[in-house]
Formats: sequence, C-alpha cells, structure tokens
Amino acid sequence: MGESWSKLLTDYSSSRMGETVRSWVGRKRKRDDDSDSQSESNLVLEKTMRTPKRKKLASTAQYIYQALFKEGKNSDIKVLALGKLWKLHRIYLCQSPYFASMFSGAWKEATEDFVRIEIVDPKINLDAMYIVLGSLYLDEVTLEPADVVSVLAAASLFQLDGLIDQCTEIMIETINTETVLTYYESSCEYGLQNVKEACFKWLLVNLLCHVCDCPKKLVQIGVDLMTQLVKSPDLFVMQTEFSVYALLRYWVYLHVAPQWEGGSIQEALIASQLYFQERDDDTPFLLTKEGSKYAPPFRALRLRHLVDHHTDVQLLHSEHVLPPSWLHPAIYNNWNLMLRIDQGIDRGAKELTFEEFSADCLRCGRVIHNETEHVWRWTGFNFGLDLVWTCDGRVLKVKRNQRSDSEVMLSMQQRRHFMFRITLASLDEQRQIKQTQSTGTKSMSFFKNEEVVLLVLDSELTFPILVSVNLLTTCPIASLQDSPCPHAPAPCPHASIN
Repeated sequence: MGESWSKLLTDYSSSRMGETVRSWVGRKRKRDDDSDSQSESNLVLEKTMRTPKRKKLASTAQYIYQALFKEGKNSDIKVLALGKLWKLHRIYLCQSPYFASMFSGAWKEATEDFVRIEIVDPKINLDAMYIVLGSLYLDEVTLEPADVVSVLAAASLFQLDGLIDQCTEIMIETINTETVLTYYESSCEYGLQNVKEACFKWLLVNLLCHVCDCPKKLVQIGVDLMTQLVKSPDLFVMQTEFSVYALLRYWVYLHVAPQWEGGSIQEALIASQLYFQERDDDTPFLLTKEGSKYAPPFRALRLRHLVDHHTDVQLLHSEHVLPPSWLHPAIYNNWNLMLRIDQGIDRGAKELTFEEFSADCLRCGRVIHNETEHVWRWTGFNFGLDLVWTCDGRVLKVKRNQRSDSEVMLSMQQRRHFMFRITLASLDEQRQIKQTQSTGTKSMSFFKNEEVVLLVLDSELTFPILVSVNLLTTCPIASLQDSPCPHAPAPCPHASIN
C-alpha cells in the first residue's frame, strides 16, 4: 500500500513537472515569437519613417509667374503693345537684348515707367505676346505647334535665342502638308536655316507624289522656290522628267485660271492641257507678258529629257507653252548624242564628277506598295538601251534587255556604260522621311542581256517605298541652249570607247 502511494506521488510529480516544462517552453516560444513580430514591426515603422514623402508644391518659377507676370505685383514698368497693357518688371525684361538695350544708355525709356511698342509684323498676335513675355518669368515654356510661327515672330522681335531654338525644334518635328510652306516662308524671314533645309527636303520628296494632289497648297509655291525644286538633282520625280513639265503646266494653270474648282489630279492635268491648247495667241505662253514671270522654273527643266518620246514632242508643240527656241537645241543635242553612240564614239557615262552627273542625269521614279514582284520600264528613247527594272521582294535589279523581238531600237554595242544613283525612302504619317537608303553615285558596265543586282533593301524600310533614280546612259555634251544649232559641240572628254 505504501509502495503504491509512493509510486503514485512519483508519477504525479513527474507528470506535473512535464506539464510545467512544456508550459514554460511554450511561454518562452510565444515570447520569442512576439519579440520577433515586434522587431519586424519596428523595422517596418522605421522604414516608413525614413521613406521620403513627396508632394509637389508650387515652384518658385510658378509663384513668380502667377504673382509677378499674371497679377503684376510690384510692377515697375508698364508695356503697351497690340492694345494691351502689361504690368511688368525691368529686371525680368532685361533678359531680352531688345529691352536690355532699351533700358540702358541715353534712351528715354531708361528712366520712364511706361513703354509703347509698335508691332508691325502681322504674324505677331496677342497670344504670342502673352507667351513670349510670360516666358521671361518661367524656367520652362510649353508651346503648341499651332502657335509656333507667331511665337517665333515675337521671340525674334525680342531676340530671345532660347525660345527661337525651341520654335526651331518644334517646326522641324511638325513639317507636313499643312505647315511646310508657312514654315519655309517663316524660316526665310527669320533666318532659320535648319528649318528652311528641312522644308525644302520635304518638298523635294513630296512635290510630285503628294503636293500635286493639293491644288490649294501647290498654288502657294512661289516662282523662286519652284525654280529651286525643279533644278535640284534630289527631286523625287514620279515616272519621268515629263511629269515635272506637266506639274509646272498645272501650277501655272492654277495661277492664270483660278476658276478651276478642283477634281482629281488627272482631271486637273487634262484641264490645264486644254487651257493652253485652246489659247488664241500664237505667241508661246512663256514669252507673253502674262507668262514671262513663270518662265524661271521652266528654264530649270532638263529639256533634253523632255524630247525623248514622240508623243511628248507632239504635246509640247500643241500646247505652245515652251518657245521652240528652247526646244530645238535640246533636240539637236540628242541627235548629236545618237550619232556619237551609233558611230562608237560614246559608249555611255563612266567617269564623271558628281557635279557633271547631277547636272545632266535623267530623274525618274515610282512608288512600290508591297513586296510582290514589280517589273517596269521608263519609256522614251534611251539611246539604244532597253533597261528593265525589277523589284522582287526586297531586291532591286536592272537588266539590259537585248531580245531580238524587242520593238525598240537597240544598241548593237557589246558593252555599254551608265551611271546611276538610287535613293529609297519610307515616310511617316507627316510624310517626313523616317528611313532612307542610297547607293550613292556609281558607274556600271553592261553586256547584252546582263542583269545586275543594284540594291538589297534595308529591313527597316517599310512599304510603301518611294524609289528615286538618277540615271545617265550617255556622256553629257555641253548645253547648246545659248548656242546656235549649226555649231557642233566639242568632243566630250569623258566619252568611253571601251
């Protein structure tokens, strides 16, 4: 009995001790967990307290703009322009060389608190004045393209170079059908050479493939600008040189026959053709008092490339726009070239300077809309060369076609030379060049029926792709436009007989 009781007490004590240990261990583990949790919470709290909280407050520039410019507080000078009175501050106006000069020296404005500015530039309006004067109180100016020309005019008046540079960047980025002529005119007026060059380049690419479809824009192109465009070897000519003549004829028609109400480009070209064919005056149009002012761009035409197809020659004669005295030397020049080739004196252009090549080359082109195979010829007498052009996928090739069943007169010379430059362009939504590729000026020799790969298209070029080709298949002979036809030109030093 005593042993049993003792054993029971022992078991009981052991049991209680186990529970106590387990309880103590549990409480310790709980305290440890609570401690860990509290540590993590402290870390999170500390991180929160150490993390900067940003809230954009009104900047000093914004305060200055609001209080000083818009509200005119503490103004020490008043400026009246375009009928509006601005309460301004000399210290800010002196950022402009225009005002800095006005407020210095012996000028009366240096001591007065009122200035009247006579604005004579019609491009400057109240909105532009507000933007330009306000820019003197800001460290950053936001401009909309719709305002850029008027802001440029006002910035030029006040000689604010930083704002002029900002206008320049915006203009270059937003050249398109609606803005190009306005930007070009403004760039000439305010001396923005970069904008002028960018606008001119845009017109070179788009004149014959886009602007011609916009009569209201086409008629705005002045004589001097049109002359420069027609003269440039970089003009993207769609089809052949005769397309340039047709465009000029249409351009003049829009000036002399403003009753034209519009229609498709095909209808417009036909209307312009009929207008000149039905004139009662036998005097060539460009020799009349009305037409003489439009003569310069026609003078810039590459006349010898206008008379290489019999239907074109007939059309030129029937329209009576160009004086025969302009055309006859070109016809004589081509006849002389044909004789030289026939007699083996000239086998084509081979070693010309860039200037010589650019001055005499034929300009032709087309639009390639997709990657399917395109095969074409540029028609017209090509001095015995039948050149077949192929764009197959992304490879541009040319072949000297010498099939006996060809209907054109072919050169029997075994080897012919020609020079070329090919330029490809993809355009963005504003019809600015987004990607371009060029072969540069090259010379090449062709045997009969030989085909050569000229160019593998860049992968970055996207369709539609504009193709512009400068091509010279004969050695140029000095222009005879200012010389009487009976006098033959001197032999060409670049003529190849090999």
